[in-house]
Amino acid sequence: LLITGCSSPGRTVSIVVRGSNKLVIEEVERSIHDALCVIRCLVKKRVLIAGGGAPEIELAVRLAEYSRTLAGMEAYCVRAYADALEVIPSTLAENADLNPISTVTELRNRHAHGDKMAGINVRKGGISNILEELVAQPLLVSISALTLATDRVRSILKIDDVVNTR
Repeated sequence: LLITGCSSPGRTVSIVVRGSNKLVIEEVERSIHDALCVIRCLVKKRVLIAGGGAPEIELAVRLAEYSRTLAGMEAYCVRAYADALEVIPSTLAENADLNPISTVTELRNRHAHGDKMAGINVRKGGISNILEELVAQPLLVSISALTLATDRVRSILKIDDVVNTR
């Protein structure tokens, strides 16, 4: 429903949502909220990156390579971080009804051979150059998720004493 001809439209927009039941309305509300969050991210940081798990698997491949140059606990931590990043494309593949193990393995292999834009194409059910498919995501979303996750892990690793409570 689009209302036009207002004498002073201002800078505010109202969205009226109607649906057949409460579940439909709640789903539409979530979709609108997600879209507004994407817009907010783009306003704060005007950068888009490839979607489809491409940036996460690229970072995972590069961190795995870097971990082989380290030794001891540092190598283990960097490798674990790389493995954790692979959960994102694995979950995306699973949600797209693809085999997550074979999809992530192929994706990792293509990135290791220099195909940095290879990502999971949900529409075609496979891996393709995700930017050619016009699948992108705001950079701020990825930065925020990685920063939050990294900070939580650092907090956990800083705990050096276990205190028993009753």
